Amino acid sequence: MNHQNPTVLLVHGAFAESASWNGVIEKLYAQGVEAVAIANPLRSLSGDAAYVRDVITAIDKPVILVGHSYGGMVITEAAADNPSVLGLVYVSAFAPDTGESALTLSSSFPGSTLGEALIGYPLSTGGNELRIRQDKFHEQFAADVEIPVAGKMGRTQRPVTEAALSEGLPTANPAWKSLPSWFVFGAEDRNIPAAALRAEAERAGARTVRELTDASHAVSVSQPEAVAETILEAIEVCQAAHAA
Repeated sequence: MNHQNPTVLLVHGAFAESASWNGVIEKLYAQGVEAVAIANPLRSLSGDAAYVRDVITAIDKPVILVGHSYGGMVITEAAADNPSVLGLVYVSAFAPDTGESALTLSSSFPGSTLGEALIGYPLSTGGNELRIRQDKFHEQFAADVEIPVAGKMGRTQRPVTEAALSEGLPTANPAWKSLPSWFVFGAEDRNIPAAALRAEAERAGARTVRELTDASHAVSVSQPEAVAETILEAIEVCQAAHAA
């Protein structure tokens, strides 16, 4: 790896936060890769994607976008018709088509138990906000993460608005239709069924699909090596294509 690498922008999803990428960042740093974990607002798909586009503009160099969970919705919108984005990495993440929402995709195949683990409360600005119950967080979100770590994750989780999860992808040009993509996810994901992620990876024509045996939704925490390897592969391919 060298100074010509694109910057890797890491976008967390619902019920997570920027520190969920720490293990991945360590692996990338060891390979000389510059990575930035973005604090995803989790307020609305359109607004969250606009914020990521602002960060891309501020960096002012080629980037690879990496999204976890709902963050896949955000990077798909943020990268649409954006010449600064070279590739997309979906980490246990949605890869929506136009009009599809996180809620519709998560229920496209049976198996998700997320709805049973959520609590919601109204916001003064309107609508509702959702979070995972503390007593359910470990088994629901991070079953393969050590309990002390999962406990911290549950207590530092970022809630998401119901509006963000129900908003359909606005763009008519989902970024995975024109950019190379990579997918890595857990076979035991209880938030997004692995079957849904397989189907979305196939639809996107993913360059590589890594399905991690016995892994939970929180693969960036439990298996940062596999996630970092997927990102490094994306960097290599995108860097070569960009230089050509």
